[in-house]
Amino acid sequence: MDHSNAFDRRNFLGFTAAAATLGLAAAAPAARAATGPSTAFTQWLDSIPGTHKVTLDVREPGGGMCNVWAWVYLFTAPKAYGMNEGDMGVAMVLRHNAIPFALGDEAWSKYRLGEVFKIDDHETGKAAVRHPYYVDMPAEFFPDMALQTLIERGVKPVACDMAIFYYSGLVAKAMSLKHEDVMADWNANVLPGIAHAPSGLVAVQGLGERGCSYIYAG
Repeated sequence: MDHSNAFDRRNFLGFTAAAATLGLAAAAPAARAATGPSTAFTQWLDSIPGTHKVTLDVREPGGGMCNVWAWVYLFTAPKAYGMNEGDMGVAMVLRHNAIPFALGDEAWSKYRLGEVFKIDDHETGKAAVRHPYYVDMPAEFFPDMALQTLIERGVKPVACDMAIFYYSGLVAKAMSLKHEDVMADWNANVLPGIAHAPSGLVAVQGLGERGCSYIYAG
């Protein structure tokens, strides 16, 4: 069974054409409404705290380094600006091949996400069947770089709904499952404290409008 995570343009276009009948239509109203005065997405954009704010654009797993960059910003920016940590804002956009970082352990195990996305567990050295950077980190990093701890400190991750749609389709096809069922399961497994964006691109653009400096984070 081929779980290749290569971004295939033909597959992508095919899934996009099917979006209206396979549930991405549920995200479309949010995308349209984002031009209005207030939607769940724009409310999330406006929830990013701080005077100094950054967007961490996370497109690849990168060994969990996105967590490290968030931690480093929160550690160094207050000293740099002579302000408190609460005056710093960090938004983390999880999209493309980094989308499994938005999902809980149940999805990792059920859909073998470590195998699909070529992500190993630092504890076992094998393809991860759990989120390897949510509650802990590899030994060479600090424990409080784990995503759960960062969220508790005020980091604001957001999941790309387009990536959930696309990659759940690839996995559903490989496992001979219904796309709409797998996508619904992935959405149900988005971790607490992680919001949704119609797409990661929309999230990056909206955050830029609200004064978040862009940082490529993998």
